[in-house]
Amino acid sequence: MRSVGIVTPQSMHFAPPLPLQSGARLADYDLVFETYGTLNAERSNAVLVCHALNASHHVAGTHADGAEGWWDNLIGPGKPLDTNRFFVIGVNNLGSCFGSTGPMHVNPATGQPWGADFPVVTVEDWVDAQARLLDALGIERLAAVIGGSLGGMQALSWTIRHPARVAHALVIASAPNLSAQNIAFNEVARRAIVTDPEFHGGHFYAHGVVPKRGLRVARMIGHITYLSDDSMEAKFGRELRNGGLAYSTQDIEFQIESYLRHQGEKFSEYFDANTYLLITRALDYFDPARAQGGDLAAALAPATAKFLVVSFTTDWRFSPMRSREIVKALIDNRAPVSYAEIDAPHGHDAFLLDDPRYHALLRSYFEQVGAR
Repeated sequence: MRSVGIVTPQSMHFAPPLPLQSGARLADYDLVFETYGTLNAERSNAVLVCHALNASHHVAGTHADGAEGWWDNLIGPGKPLDTNRFFVIGVNNLGSCFGSTGPMHVNPATGQPWGADFPVVTVEDWVDAQARLLDALGIERLAAVIGGSLGGMQALSWTIRHPARVAHALVIASAPNLSAQNIAFNEVARRAIVTDPEFHGGHFYAHGVVPKRGLRVARMIGHITYLSDDSMEAKFGRELRNGGLAYSTQDIEFQIESYLRHQGEKFSEYFDANTYLLITRALDYFDPARAQGGDLAAALAPATAKFLVVSFTTDWRFSPMRSREIVKALIDNRAPVSYAEIDAPHGHDAFLLDDPRYHALLRSYFEQVGAR
């Protein structure tokens, strides 16, 4: 199966203010996006891909610098989401550090980077911004919206906020809201960042520094939750880095320690600290049932899309139980929904990997979407 090849990001400017859930309004913002495949004459074959925490608009193909799209194994000619059939759109969310307007950009009111003053954004705000982009592209209705993890929350929100614009929703390795444990992990990661001496209350750009220590720890915490115990054991076990104990409390002794430090170091080189705070807060806030007294079925009542909900057995961060909550609410509404729980050893990261059963499922589902 081929890749979509070299791709170039596009950018679109929006002058009209976007009303946010917080009550604030964001004007003069840019959204960066990529498209793959060809929009048909009826404009009926568009599929929107929503990204998770540290991903971006770069979903498939390769940039000129060699960077591969984060879901390239899924999207492309002849792949499960076939760009010979579908017009696929990846959008970078507001508040990100990968091109769309965010904390690193200049606040027009001050002439300085937004930093910590960038308004808090929510899943619902992202969905509304994505809808404006689709308006500008002349796409009234999506053949499908798909996302994993935080992206799955956006897919779910699409079916509530813009129900007439979504034919199918694929909600993968996601949840109707975060558990207390998940919020706790996010808070520990945020505290690691804000207590870094280089954070400077979120205005570290003016000081010419980056709170890398906090970012490293935040990434290490997050990465642990993305892997299952089984996959971590199989990959690292108790293997020592240098073959023997050094009897040190500060040196790297185990291979798993070396791996986590490497992941943290790499993350601190490219991700923005304020963006991390914003996106984890958006995760915390997502809870469509809150406005309905906790009744998820009532929250999903506006949805008219057909659903595919997918979970993975060893995903303990967004466990199958949470996906089944979504399925039950949809069944209570007599909504058309298919559910698959895939026995995979990889933990939460399974939604990004090339599992043959998982990809066969998505291929089959998109063939049905295309046939309709």
